[in-house]
Amino acid sequence: MHLVLGGALLMPYFLLATVLVPLFVPGVNPFSDFLWQFAAFGAALPLGALSALLFPVLRTLESTAARSLCGLPPAVTAELAEEPADSWAARRRTALWFVAHLAAGGIVSGLTLSAPPAAVVLILLPVADPLRHEEQGWPELAGVLGPLTGLGLLALVAGATWAGGRLLARLAPVLLGRTPADRLAAAERRAADLASRNRLARELHDSVGHALSAVTLQAGAARRVLDADPGFARQALLAIEETTRSAVAELDTVLGILREDGDGPAGAPAPALDTLDALLDRTRAAGLRIDADVDDGCGRLPTLVSREAYRIVQEGLSNALRHAGAVPVRLRIALDADELRITVENPMRRETADTPSDTAAGTPRPGGGRGLPGIAERARLLGGEARAAGRDGVWRLAVRLPLGASR
Repeated sequence: MHLVLGGALLMPYFLLATVLVPLFVPGVNPFSDFLWQFAAFGAALPLGALSALLFPVLRTLESTAARSLCGLPPAVTAELAEEPADSWAARRRTALWFVAHLAAGGIVSGLTLSAPPAAVVLILLPVADPLRHEEQGWPELAGVLGPLTGLGLLALVAGATWAGGRLLARLAPVLLGRTPADRLAAAERRAADLASRNRLARELHDSVGHALSAVTLQAGAARRVLDADPGFARQALLAIEETTRSAVAELDTVLGILREDGDGPAGAPAPALDTLDALLDRTRAAGLRIDADVDDGCGRLPTLVSREAYRIVQEGLSNALRHAGAVPVRLRIALDADELRITVENPMRRETADTPSDTAAGTPRPGGGRGLPGIAERARLLGGEARAAGRDGVWRLAVRLPLGASR
């Protein structure tokens, strides 16, 4: 079927060549001259190559046909390119493939149309008197030689089909496979998609995860003192309301990341260090006692550095809430000439404080999740570094962010 498709695709080029040949060789009629039909066949192949060079989408069509009809193994079909041939190197490969497909398809299609009827005639010569008539031109094949010749023609058709199919199957991964430039472009697209997904995961974890941790502690505190101290319970419920309202706004920011390349409106502006006081107030309402020392120059930081620093501080406080509870936390944000340094320290739980550890950020401690890897990713994307370690009963997160980061 794939070879017959090649023959069908050859026909427009063949008919065009039969019209062009008499223009260059006057007095020739390729429609009636058998030898000049071969000349038209040869002239049709460059025309097919030209169309493959001019129309990049032809590679997609040919890859689809080869994948469906050539009977290639799955490992080979996976190598065939699905995208159009954008580069000239890919177009030249497609042109070579298209010429091979047209040539093999044209030969097999011509044999399929002419050889089987002749083979039937030759096989029936010994038993069909009209076919043995001398005027038919077959008397010399009237014996055993006629059927043998007919079977040979059928074998020729089968052999040509097998050879053409094998040839195209071998050429498909070479000529329709992805070029090095195609592979590089595909790798860049996958890397961009992965980076976008990782960014979304970090934003969801740091924003919504922090809010849920704070709300859980606030709700638990309100439940325990609801009867004994209604005023405190009322204050905790108010903090829950403010925290969830902020979480909804931050969720809208995260969803805005998904719409950045689309037609929908972008989300709310991402929070930065200029809104750090509100974050500290909400976290204190959850029971965390925070001693904050923030450099006055943090409000003038580059937007990207300020936004990532906010998320890092947010996740550092969330870790303290989740893994240590209502403990005192020491937050230091210092601004140097060329970098921003963030330090979050808090007491560790008793069951983990007895075993000193020195773990680079990115490898969560027991009971941890994705928070520390997310902090490490944020720091690396800005050209900085992050480390987290527990020693002498104190968990310490230290992050360094260069101020010249522009990614």
